[in-house]
Amino acid sequence: MGDPIPLLEELIKIDSSTKSGANEVIAYCEQWLTEQGLSVKKLENEGFHMLVCEIGEGDHTIVLNGHVDVIEAEKRQFLPYSKEGKMYGRGSADMKAGVAASMVAAAQLKDRELASKVMLQIVPDEETGGMHGTNYLIEQGYLGDFIICGEPTNMGIAIQSKGVLQLDITIKGKPAHGSRPWEGANAITKAIGLYEEIIELPFAQESSPMYTKPSINLAKIQGGTVYNKVPDHCDMSLDIRYLPDQSPEDIINQIRVITDSTLTVHNLNNPVRTRADNPYVEVLGESIKRVTQLEKVNLFGQHGSSDGQFFTKYGGSAVEFGPVGSDWHGENEMVHVDSVREYRDVLVEFILTMEESL
Repeated sequence: MGDPIPLLEELIKIDSSTKSGANEVIAYCEQWLTEQGLSVKKLENEGFHMLVCEIGEGDHTIVLNGHVDVIEAEKRQFLPYSKEGKMYGRGSADMKAGVAASMVAAAQLKDRELASKVMLQIVPDEETGGMHGTNYLIEQGYLGDFIICGEPTNMGIAIQSKGVLQLDITIKGKPAHGSRPWEGANAITKAIGLYEEIIELPFAQESSPMYTKPSINLAKIQGGTVYNKVPDHCDMSLDIRYLPDQSPEDIINQIRVITDSTLTVHNLNNPVRTRADNPYVEVLGESIKRVTQLEKVNLFGQHGSSDGQFFTKYGGSAVEFGPVGSDWHGENEMVHVDSVREYRDVLVEFILTMEESL
């Protein structure tokens, strides 16, 4: 029961890149937790299954949040193998290692006298936005004071993450014969020109203590129908990861000033702004140093987003903290086996130490 590695191996074997696959992993986790004597509640939202497992009592709640869904991969990537102290396979780092270690930590803590509540949440759809999983749990009242998302962070603590602003922009041009392009207005070249203007806007040049600037990805562009016509329509999609102190409304307004094109918000996710001097963060940092012998814990800002974002509007302080790994979403995704065990030990140490501080 104490070693998360066999459990991790079994979780990787299940292709959870689909809803049904994620539900299969959820069922496996439910059975494993039940066999360890833990009380588990399974919830369903539009066909997505998720688990909540609570131990302890009290006025404060520590949430261990983990997702079991992964992005698609080749069949071989769902055949985990270990080499030179590393376990390879889709989801090994992002983030079935964090899930397995959190499950084992909960099992180890279940018979301890805990003065606060520890809530393990295992969810199905972080990679596709989290609306059917973590966001649903929060809407049902499964909240916490401090939330640890077990994403791979190389044993550092991500106390901030950028917000997500995804925009769809429709650019209009003027059609003309392909042999006489000067008689028309090419919507595709207008779109590219607009993108080049956007990356020079004031918001795109701003920085913060943890970030040099926002990121702006030209994610999709589509226009034109035939060779011999100047395209009069182009659709462009941007994925903007804005700084925690920036306003998405201000970003949209800056873009509207430079174009009369139709602009639609596809997705908007909140940033995370947990303070470095948050008591939970400070205790977690000390636990990491005691378990790992690190002299200093890296506090940093993530460029991407996690399910921690959903807790912030309800007052929860969220961080990302997880084992050492690399190449998540890549062909050779892997996690360092010893770091998974250390991660389990840090969680147990943190929860028990935090008990004394509350």
